[in-house]
Amino acid sequence: MENSLINRPWARLALTAAAVTSVLLGGGLLGGGLLAAARPTEPAPAATTLGAAPPFEVREVPGPVSTTDPTDAPAETPVATASPTTSASPSRLPTTAAPVPRTVAPPPSVRRSDPPPAPRFTSAKKGVAAWRFDGAEKALAASGAKWYYTWSSGHEGIAPPAGVEFVPMIWGPGSVTDKALAEARRSGPYLLGFNEPDLAEQSNMSVEQALDLWPRLMATGSRLGSPAVAWGGADPGGWLDRFMSGAKARGHRVDFIALHWYGGDFVTERAVGQLQRYLADVYARYRLPIWLTEFALIDFAGGQARFPTQAQQAAFLTGATKMLGDTSYVHRYAWFGLPATDRDRTGLFRSATDPTVVGRAFQAAG
Repeated sequence: MENSLINRPWARLALTAAAVTSVLLGGGLLGGGLLAAARPTEPAPAATTLGAAPPFEVREVPGPVSTTDPTDAPAETPVATASPTTSASPSRLPTTAAPVPRTVAPPPSVRRSDPPPAPRFTSAKKGVAAWRFDGAEKALAASGAKWYYTWSSGHEGIAPPAGVEFVPMIWGPGSVTDKALAEARRSGPYLLGFNEPDLAEQSNMSVEQALDLWPRLMATGSRLGSPAVAWGGADPGGWLDRFMSGAKARGHRVDFIALHWYGGDFVTERAVGQLQRYLADVYARYRLPIWLTEFALIDFAGGQARFPTQAQQAAFLTGATKMLGDTSYVHRYAWFGLPATDRDRTGLFRSATDPTVVGRAFQAAG
């Protein structure tokens, strides 16, 4: 696990302004990173000679829609959104390796004795990015999420509740070890690829490095999600485009596309439309199922993180999850993230039994 105090989401938010300025001027994207001095030190890549890659190809996933496993559902031609958009690309908040946030207990007046009930019906698409805090397992169970991940090949102290699937990740080059790959193989049928390799503050990988290491992920036999880029997933010549072209040329297997998206427009209809347009553009380019593994509303356009109100964030979550549920080529999504503190202001639960306004909207989402 790539764990460090600086990897807490609130630590990232305070450090994004300098890194995003040039991107903001160039195309309306939002990004940023961690303090370089406090970056986690990732283990050196395993000194294992790469074997020959299996003769797999980047492929679409055909077949009828599954009622039990959304990743096996067919992709469909995207339909242009009728919602107005103000940006051709998504706004962007950098994300991180598995963070370790502090826990802020709710005041006694709002403390609950039992977790609120999960919704009676929950889509198999519905997930959440999670990191450890007191009561994380109970909050996860109460959230109604059907799957979660921790930016790691292991649970990182959050045992999966009954009916909730854990999905492992190989975070970066230092995570490509025999131990981590074996742990990922034991964890289930899916494996998420490298985390934001296009950001220096994250896994920070060249396309060639990622392609060279990819056969080791393929050897797990898991269904593989692409590296999750911070932005520009549909851009010709962008990091993801070059990776997918290289994967095809080398005969590497990629089963679905993993993406991140953060929006700076707090008007629900526009924000949902911008996200929908981005997903449609990415699907049109690669024709592979999509897992949206991080998303929320945060605006960095003024050089400092600006959050919507809880009501605005909840309204976006409600609209976005409905759109994602109705979009057949989106097979899974994960909100960022499970815990909520004064600084982790997109979070769902302040404690095991105390959901935020956004958390209640997530519980109600199908």
